[in-house]
Order: sequence, then structure tokens, then C-alpha cells
Amino acid sequence: MWFARVVGEEIKSGEFTRADHQRYRARVERCLNALSQLLADNRFAPEDWRTGMEIELNLVDDDLQPFYDNAAVLQRVDPLRYQPELGLFTIELNVEPRRLGGQSLQQLESGLRAELNDALARARRAGAEIVMIGVLPTLPPPPPNRTWLSDSERYRALDEVIMTSRREPILLCLDGVESLSLHVDSIAAEAACTSTQLHLQVRPERFADYWNAAQVLAGPQVALGANSPFVFGRQVQAETRIDLFMQSTDIRGPELRNQGVRPLVWFGERWITSVMDLFEENLRYYPVLLPESSEEDPLTVLADGGIPRLAELRLHNGTIYRWNRPIYDVQGSHPHLRLENRVLPAGPSVIDTLANAAFFYGLIVELANDADPVWQRMPFHVAQDNFQRAAADGIEAVLWWPGVGEVPISELTLSHLLPTARRGLERLEVAAEVTDRLLDVTESRARLRRNGAQWQVAAVRAAEARGATREQALREMLGHYVRNMHANEPVHSWEVPS
Repeated sequence: MWFARVVGEEIKSGEFTRADHQRYRARVERCLNALSQLLADNRFAPEDWRTGMEIELNLVDDDLQPFYDNAAVLQRVDPLRYQPELGLFTIELNVEPRRLGGQSLQQLESGLRAELNDALARARRAGAEIVMIGVLPTLPPPPPNRTWLSDSERYRALDEVIMTSRREPILLCLDGVESLSLHVDSIAAEAACTSTQLHLQVRPERFADYWNAAQVLAGPQVALGANSPFVFGRQVQAETRIDLFMQSTDIRGPELRNQGVRPLVWFGERWITSVMDLFEENLRYYPVLLPESSEEDPLTVLADGGIPRLAELRLHNGTIYRWNRPIYDVQGSHPHLRLENRVLPAGPSVIDTLANAAFFYGLIVELANDADPVWQRMPFHVAQDNFQRAAADGIEAVLWWPGVGEVPISELTLSHLLPTARRGLERLEVAAEVTDRLLDVTESRARLRRNGAQWQVAAVRAAEARGATREQALREMLGHYVRNMHANEPVHSWEVPS
């Protein structure tokens, strides 16, 4: 059994010397050499199309304000399934991996609902409620001095190295319907960003095709799944979480940004031909943030016939937040590679989450196996532009697609993407009734132009039209959101409170 948490493993110490950095860089290089040898020797698990999921969850109190004690909740839930996230008001659920096909997505939905219901009952004993949402609407701006950060050596060390490298506070400058500008003295604002992360295990020789396809799909995914329109009381973009996450973890000061230094949260800049392209870029472009070395010599392990853990490579990879990230892991006697898709926000409901997953898995499998790959007909910068447009405009976004040109996401989804996703799910041998149920959710969302972000904005505007202040409107909207979330109805069917 594998879980995605491997990229966020705890560290033993946050105190590092220059010698630690030098030693660690050399060890990452040896890890890369070992990975290259593993790929050349075809030592990887033969099975592909296994999926896993992790969902970051917000905690609120009875008044729908942030509940700043994730430790009290974590004491009551399964430690193998739940871990702390960056913010004291967030936790993460790791969903057990399974092979796609048959009734697996239906079983995943049932299991996820049962898991969340159980966790909710346990959280309520600590005085907390669990919310799946991209950014908690009632969350205030972060206070100073790491007040929001969970009790974790890893998070403290990340904050220290990022803020020391910047030598000045982070300026959050979010442009949208209502712009937002504020300085913060830690990476705590990143805690506001809660996501759904989809994993797909694929064969190494096919990894580049799947990663390229995932990059193409990032724009459509965000446009259809946007669920983060409000940040610190302001309505910004449909999926404000994208810009907020990038800016709140930016290791670069203005001078480095002007020089074109790459951010930690990165879309990328080119199509790839091998997974090695990504891991090599990680070492070439990014400074080591957490240089904690292991005792393993990966090349010696290989020479002795074993499978190395590549701990340094994995830890370094875990501090670079690509929207589609490569994951190396070991299960039993076989290593494997996974694609981690990180573009989606959490929520709104379990059925919405599974609909997003089915849409992504069907599309990526079909596009990766297309004889005429879509990424060979789309410049890379267009895929990135689609991603940015989708974050800004959500369900109203106009994207560019090969053979179609500029097209509203609703039309692109109904005419092109849904039929392709259906073929992909057939290729995966997903049961027809499961495919119909989940893709019908995405179809209705596109046809009605109604996703989580659109519903949140409409609900807040309706409350403000009745005389509510923004603070009151956000709280009222969140109350309706939580009730709808627990009913597990898809967001396109949610009524706007009148």
C-alpha cells in the first residue's frame, strides 16, 4: 500500500550547515544516477493505472470560524489516513490506492464518504467541523510570527529557509474582481490553499506522455473545478488558490523574479521526453531547502541487488511544487512512478470530487494513448495560458484547443472533452453505469455553467443584496455550503439561498 504522504515526510532537524548542503547535493546526484540505472534496467513494477488520492481539509468551529487545533482532531482519527497540514486549521486525508476499472470509482466514493463521516464524528468530539473547500471563506489574513503553522519541524524549517532567502516579507498581490495586497512575514498564507491531489501510477517508459497530457488538461480541470473565489474576505479569481499558493511560497525576491529565476510553484516551460527531465530540472534549477541526508548509498544498494529508497531525491522533489509532479516510491520489492496531479481545489462534495477524478483519469489515459498527441499540436505556452485563464475565469473561461481555436470551456467540454473522457474510462474498463453517473455530473456542470466558485459567488451576492455585510454573507454562504456538502449532492444542483 502506498500513500502520497511520502513527498511530505517529517524531518528530524531544521538546523543545517554548509557541509550539510554540500553533502546533500552530492547525494541527490547519486540518487539521479541510481534512478537512471533503474530505468535502464527496467526494474519498475509492471502494473500501471493504479490511483490514489489525498484531500486537504479545513477545520471550523461551531461559528464556522477556523478551528486552530488540528492536533486535537488528529488525536481522534486514524493516524495512517490523516496527517497535519501546514495550517493549524487543516488536516490531510490519504485515500487508499486501488486499481482503476470496474466499480473501483464507485467503491472509492463510498469509502471516502464513510471515511469522512467517521472523521467528522470524531472531529466533533473535539469541537470541530470538517469542510472540503479550496480556500476557507471565513479565514482572516494570517497573523504574524508563524502563528498559523502546525507543530512540525518540516514546516518550521521550510518557513525559515524561504523567509531567510527572501530577506524581506512576502508581498501578496492578487488581482481579480476585487484585488488584494498585503505583506506577510511567513509562508503561513499557503495554509489557506487546500487541494485535492490525484495520483496515477504509470509505467516509466510512458511517464512523459502522461505528464504532457496532464499539463494540457490543467486548464480545463481548473475551469470546471474552480472552488476558491474568496480569500481573506475578498472575491478575487475563480480559483484564487493558484496565485495564492505560488506567491505565498515564493523563495524569490523581486530581483530574482526579474532575472527569470523559476518559482517553487511551477507550471513548467516545455514538454518532456522522460521523467528524468523533471528530476534533473529539480537539481539544476532549485536550491536545496531541507538538506537532511540518509544513511543509504543508492548505488551500493543497486550493486547489491536491492532497490534504493532515494530519500534525498524524494525529499528535494517534495519541496518543489509542480502542478503535475513526478513521484518515485517503493512498494514491496518494486519501485514505481506516479504522476501527482495537484491543480484541483478540495470539494465541493464527495460526488464532485469523484466526478473530477473520473474526468481526469479518463481524459489523461485517452490523450496519453492517442496516436496524434494533443501536446504535439499545442505550444507549451498555450497550455500555461489556458491554466492561467481558467484560474481567473473558471467556468466562464475561454481556452485554446487544437483544431478548434478559442472556445468557451463549456463548449469544449461538451463537444470534445467528455467524449474523450468516456473513451478513456472504457479503455480503463470502468463499469458503464459508473462512467455515466460521474461524467453526467461534469456534463451538467458545463451545460449549466455552475461550479463551486460560481455557486459561492452567487450565494454571497444574494446575501449582500439582502443587506448582509461581506463577513456575514461569507459565514451564511459557508453554512449552506457545509450542509450541501454533507448531503453529497453535486454542486451544479445546489440552490442559491434567496
